[in-house]
Amino acid sequence: MAAAGSGAEEAAAGGDGGPPVPPAAPGRAQVFATVVDTFLEKLVAAGSYQRFANCYRCFYKLQPEMTRSIYDQFISQLQTSIKEEIQEVKDEGNLEVLFNSLDKIVEEAKNQEEPAWRPSGIPEEDICSAMVPYLLKHRSYLRKVLKEKEEENRKVAESVLAGRDGIAELQQLIQARKHAWQAISKEQRELMRTFKEPQ
Repeated sequence: MAAAGSGAEEAAAGGDGGPPVPPAAPGRAQVFATVVDTFLEKLVAAGSYQRFANCYRCFYKLQPEMTRSIYDQFISQLQTSIKEEIQEVKDEGNLEVLFNSLDKIVEEAKNQEEPAWRPSGIPEEDICSAMVPYLLKHRSYLRKVLKEKEEENRKVAESVLAGRDGIAELQQLIQARKHAWQAISKEQRELMRTFKEPQ
C-alpha cells in the first residue's frame, strides 16, 4: 500500500520522477476579476448589516425583518451595479483582449535570450537611446509625407499649366474667329456697296 501511495504521489508530482510542474500563473484577466471580487467582499464587509441597522436604528426596532430585507436588496443591487459598471469599462476599453495580449507578450519574453533594456544611469544617453529610433522613424514618415505632397503639388501644377494652355488656345481660337468674322463682315459691306453704286 505504501508503494502504491508513493507511486501515486510520484505520478501527481511529475509522472516520471522528474521535478514537479509548477501550476500555471493566472492570467491578468483572472487577476483583475479576483481583485474586483475581493473589492466587493470588502465593500460588503465594510457596509455590514450591523452598521446599516445602527444607521436606521428606529426603523430597525420597529421592523427588523423589513430592515434586513431592505439591506439585502441594497447590497445585491449595489454589487450588481458595480459589476455592470466594471464590465462596461472592460468592454469599452477592450480590457479582455489587452490583458490576453499582455499575457502573450510576457510569455514570449520569457524565451528571449537577450537581456531586457535597463537604464544606464546617464539620463542623456538613455533619452538618446529611447528617442533616436522614434525620431528617425518620425523623420522617415515626414519625408514620405513630404514626397507625397511634392508629387501632389507637381500634379496640381501640371494641371494648372495645362488649364492655362487650354485657356490660351481658346483665347487664340476666339481671336482668330473674331478676325475671320470681321473679315467676312468687311467683305459683305464692300459687296453691298458695289450693289448700291449707281450704274
